[in-house]
Amino acid sequence: MQTNAAGSSVEIDPITFEVVRHRLSAITEEQAITLQAVSGSPVVTDATDFNVGTYLADGSIVTMGPQVLFHSGSMASVVRNIVKDFSENPGIREGDMFVLNDPYRGALHQPDVSVVAPVFHEGVHVAWVGCCAHQLDIGGMNFGSWSIKARDIQQEAMLLPGVKLVEGGLIREDLWQMIMGMTRLPMAVGLDLKAMIAANTVAGRRLVELCDRYGVDRVLRVMEMEIDHSEEQLRDRLRTLPDGTFRAIDYLEHDGHENRLYEYHLALTKSGDELIFDFAGTSPQAPGFINATYSGLVGGVFTAVLPILGSGLRWNEGLLRPLTIRAPKGSVVNANWPAPVSSATIGSIWVVTNVSVAALSRLAVVSAESASDATAVTKGSMTALVLSGSNRDGQPYGNFFLDSTAGGGGAYHDHDGLNASGDFCVPRPAITNVESHEATGPVLYLYRALIADSGGPGRQRGGATVGLAFTPHDVDSLETMIVGHGVEVPNSVGLFGGYEGSCNRNEVLKRVDGLSPVGRVTTFAEHDGWQGERVSLGAKPGFFTLNRGDVLAYSFQGGGGFGDPIDRDPKDVAADVVDGYVSVGHAEDVYGVVVDRSGAIDASATTARRSAIRAARIGRVPAATASDEPVPGTRTLTPSLLLSDDGDVVCRCRHSFGPGFDWTARAVRRTVEPEAHGPYVRLHAELELREFVCPSCGTLLGCEVARIGAPDLTTVELR
Repeated sequence: MQTNAAGSSVEIDPITFEVVRHRLSAITEEQAITLQAVSGSPVVTDATDFNVGTYLADGSIVTMGPQVLFHSGSMASVVRNIVKDFSENPGIREGDMFVLNDPYRGALHQPDVSVVAPVFHEGVHVAWVGCCAHQLDIGGMNFGSWSIKARDIQQEAMLLPGVKLVEGGLIREDLWQMIMGMTRLPMAVGLDLKAMIAANTVAGRRLVELCDRYGVDRVLRVMEMEIDHSEEQLRDRLRTLPDGTFRAIDYLEHDGHENRLYEYHLALTKSGDELIFDFAGTSPQAPGFINATYSGLVGGVFTAVLPILGSGLRWNEGLLRPLTIRAPKGSVVNANWPAPVSSATIGSIWVVTNVSVAALSRLAVVSAESASDATAVTKGSMTALVLSGSNRDGQPYGNFFLDSTAGGGGAYHDHDGLNASGDFCVPRPAITNVESHEATGPVLYLYRALIADSGGPGRQRGGATVGLAFTPHDVDSLETMIVGHGVEVPNSVGLFGGYEGSCNRNEVLKRVDGLSPVGRVTTFAEHDGWQGERVSLGAKPGFFTLNRGDVLAYSFQGGGGFGDPIDRDPKDVAADVVDGYVSVGHAEDVYGVVVDRSGAIDASATTARRSAIRAARIGRVPAATASDEPVPGTRTLTPSLLLSDDGDVVCRCRHSFGPGFDWTARAVRRTVEPEAHGPYVRLHAELELREFVCPSCGTLLGCEVARIGAPDLTTVELR
């Protein structure tokens, strides 16, 4: 195999550069369109749980789709491992394609299957194209390949290490039949694999045509320049930010075997034009399936970096170059073989993104140029729902529901989080229409709607989340599996006094003889009036049978808030009440706004209520008032805290916390019940909820979900 690396010596004029790089982006877009057009899986066609891309011959990312960002961060590892392991035997030749789903060789978890193809021009290997898509079932001990009781990876699903599935342009029938024999849904998985083969074929042809038109050396040089320019732009952006260390902690409950609590620690150090993500202190790997391998760790970090520091830049390998990612081997974010990992994407990788978003936002907010990209956590958990059984015609049925994508978006420095925003890792979110689910499966939706008071309160409110309920329809029962986290951990943390978004809820309303749930369960609030038994399922109930007349209801995390809720404009609170995002009681209790359902504000009562909230926080009438006016001789630490030239931390009310960055030790520190932050906030038995308040003005400066008895987190240290 010959590899062309001659592009680096070619001069490129600006017009050619722009034309070729936009054509490369168009090729990636056509690749995605082809994949969606051929696939018959709603996971791909509706929920867009896939990604595509082009790569240099060494695996460096050149272009990537705006679908699931986790995949983009890992597919470079997929290509590199195939190059490393199989260049000599069986060899990489024109017309070949390789299939890989081994998380210890670059995949995220086994259901995320990658198909990658080398691109040759006049007999020389010049690039790669690739696709990754979540498969409905890839074998293993459970349908859907979410192996909740697995204790090692061999129990979870078949492992494809980079098998040459297509050789010389032809599918290898022996390997095809082997893969189809391992999945319970060969029609669906087979069509998805052929969709990826088709997408790669289209992208490969377009790359060859581009090389024919402009010359292979020019095209390769543009690819290299794209990567180099993104690196240069990110490094330039980093140089404008102050050096320092920015920390975040998050938690994940239940590993599939026991309700243990796992900690995810991140210390993000920014120095010059480089970032170090250090996960030291993170819990050891779990005996259950929540672990991530190193490729998943990279995918989770990359997902957070792209929108926060990479906004407006071309997303490619260049944005990875200034990053160093460290994690202890044998930890829950960098597991050793053969730890089970089938829930990695909605387990450890998801929480890696949470802490990375929080730490990066604490960095971004210290500079006026990047403050608008700082965000609280968007829907800090994911719930996988898999249904299987028979359809109305008695044929095998199985589906992976991704309605839980519709959680709440994290609030920003200058605007609210989006309601039903989609996931942070999916820039183009979508979910399957209710009617499509009902047409293709034996289910009947009772409702799918936004939930009031689910967005994290703040000066800017977190986005409201969605809840839904459905029942089996025209069948006696369905086998059901739910896996997730965030039932007992509010992962959608707020920033700088913003509250956490709602926790997940999973429950079954058990059937009542002679009573149809249709028309009786039409909103989240109506669960309380159900005449039968209500069963709370927890984070990982695993597999259970949903019988005719039963109702499965689940809701997702809202977005975290940004800033002190009682600093929110009363008019915005009133608008939220009118729109149904905030209840009248929540408006008064949390936001300190006295308003009726029509949106009419009682101004004097609101002033009194907010004064009472501040006084209750510090145990007396506040002696000062915070102001947004500039304070000479200071720089921004957080939106409410400043760092003076002599090293003191100062509130905007001019209260000084003294020298050092552990200002929380000199704040009013309160431990509050989770219900104080919202009706749907819950805590694991080992966690508590802390508030840190300025003792002079009563401003809520920060909130922390922490292990009981753990030291307070020093979130920001500037140098």
